[in-house]
Amino acid sequence: MGNRDSSPCIAAFIERAGCLCERDGLPRIAGRILGLLLVSAEPLSLDGIAERLGVSRASVSTDARRLVEQGVLERVGLPGDRKDYYRMASDSPERSLEQKLVGLRQFLALLDEAQRLPGQDPAVSERLAEASALYRDVMLATTDALERWRARPPAVAATQSA
Repeated sequence: MGNRDSSPCIAAFIERAGCLCERDGLPRIAGRILGLLLVSAEPLSLDGIAERLGVSRASVSTDARRLVEQGVLERVGLPGDRKDYYRMASDSPERSLEQKLVGLRQFLALLDEAQRLPGQDPAVSERLAEASALYRDVMLATTDALERWRARPPAVAATQSA
């Protein structure tokens, strides 16, 4: 089923978000939900998301729950309405980077373990040391960027994220 959004540009964006998230190991529909909610001004219900994406409500429910558990989306209620609605979590970018840092730390630990294996060929040892140094630099730079972001006054952070 295709995207039923009125704008071809938005439909293409939503599909690209789905493909990008799929490369990161998420179901494509989860990425499409993320893409839709990234560009939605208001929270959307499961039915609204399913209709806009042209997919089943059950599929949206499963993947919206997954994205809530990951801290990317948050479930909200609207006054006078019993339905649950979904929107991007306010700290979603920070949480996403924190998850990437977890992955970097895990891979760095794997590289460190590989460096300690006995009988290393010198070329392998050098390759592992270089990879380890790069991952440490990326991890430190990302951690530093997150710390700087969190130290900004809220008004500055909100203005720059808009």
